[in-house]
Amino acid sequence: MSDTAAVTMTFHPQPQAGEPQPWAFPAPERGVLANGLTLLRCHRPGQQVVAVEINLAAPLDAEPEGLDGVATIMSRALSEGTDKHSAEEFAAELERCGATLDAHADHPGVRVSLEVPASRLAKALGLLAEALRAPAFADDEVDRLVRNRLDEIPHELANPQRRAAKQLSKELFPAGLRMSRPRQGTEETVSRIDSTAVRAFYEAHVRPATATAVVVGDLTGIDLDAVLADTLGAWTGNSAEPLPVPPVTADDTGRVVIVDRPGAVQTQLLIGRIGADRHDRVWAPQVLGTYCLGGTLTSRLDKVLREEKGYTYGVRAFGQVLRSTADGKGASMLAISGSVDTPNTGPALEDLWKVLRTLAEGGLTDAERDVAVQNLVGVAPLKFETAASVAGTLADQVEQELPDDYQAQLYARLAETGTVEATSAVVKAFPVDRLVTILVGDAAQIEEPVRALGIGEVSVVTN
Repeated sequence: MSDTAAVTMTFHPQPQAGEPQPWAFPAPERGVLANGLTLLRCHRPGQQVVAVEINLAAPLDAEPEGLDGVATIMSRALSEGTDKHSAEEFAAELERCGATLDAHADHPGVRVSLEVPASRLAKALGLLAEALRAPAFADDEVDRLVRNRLDEIPHELANPQRRAAKQLSKELFPAGLRMSRPRQGTEETVSRIDSTAVRAFYEAHVRPATATAVVVGDLTGIDLDAVLADTLGAWTGNSAEPLPVPPVTADDTGRVVIVDRPGAVQTQLLIGRIGADRHDRVWAPQVLGTYCLGGTLTSRLDKVLREEKGYTYGVRAFGQVLRSTADGKGASMLAISGSVDTPNTGPALEDLWKVLRTLAEGGLTDAERDVAVQNLVGVAPLKFETAASVAGTLADQVEQELPDDYQAQLYARLAETGTVEATSAVVKAFPVDRLVTILVGDAAQIEEPVRALGIGEVSVVTN
């Protein structure tokens, strides 16, 4: 038997953790192009995929009467051909750049999002500028988008979560307020939309003077000023006064609306009201308290409804900005959402209300507050690791009329918020007698148990 030579291996040295470095949300550099377009740029070394966000001041409140959904169709049509490229050619040019382009409409306005490798930024910004400057809005493309939207609506109504959200908006807001109606329109309003209506909305509201561009990524070696001058800077349009914004009002009288789904094995819950927006000093304590109530698997609601009682796979409490304005006309949606099995709908709601009452009587614990701060503030560097996440947040701040350092200040405010302040904020956010409860489920099985709870007048809708 031959001798076997000893084998030795040299391992790469094990990496050692470095000293933790202070982190803050990136601060943008602000400017204005010659055509009036507001610009926020943020150099992020190492982020080779550049993110661009465009805020267009085309809010849903500006949609003509009877044409709800025209902002959505317009936003989708921006990338469906221009004066230089057909829809297919435009898509092919984007693909050659390795870029993605998306757009959507919401209450504050239309948002257009572009992501592209830094090496192809100039080409992609040229295509984006082309879509904003001279969209084709061809009859056949708009008609196709309208048909697609009409096909989506029945599917949304069949989805219990979407159906609950639609009903809550209808219940909370007065009929004359755009927020009371579906963001993307109804079958009746969408069916009226044509290329003429889309172009009229575009011409009335899309212009550089009222728009903002956010550019985030590794800009090393890129003459961004020159690139912008040749692309977004060449977009022209007239100036316009800001559109008047109606104040957000709502009726949060405690009540229950059951959307009947005969035979449903689960009940979808959506419990909500409106509250303060991000301009209010209570926002940070409200975020912290709401997270303790239902922001994670270890929250109060999950501990009772999921772990102890087994009614649900999870229930979440959250605050979502509807409109945030410096003049005090904004608001947020404060809500609790989840689903429970049909036979336990009554007991689950009873226990949910007990959690809210217990919170009001005993308050949060220091341990709950500490875990929430750690989760919300501690993960921020990971949350904003990509250029897209930074760009989206900066665009949100612009949209909501917030200062450029708002996000950085919010984390500082969360870290300094105490348990008592967080408790007070979440109790005021979810008062047990001022909540509108939407239940999408089998009314024959859940109506009587829900009535017995005494949490508000109960009504049933069948459509």
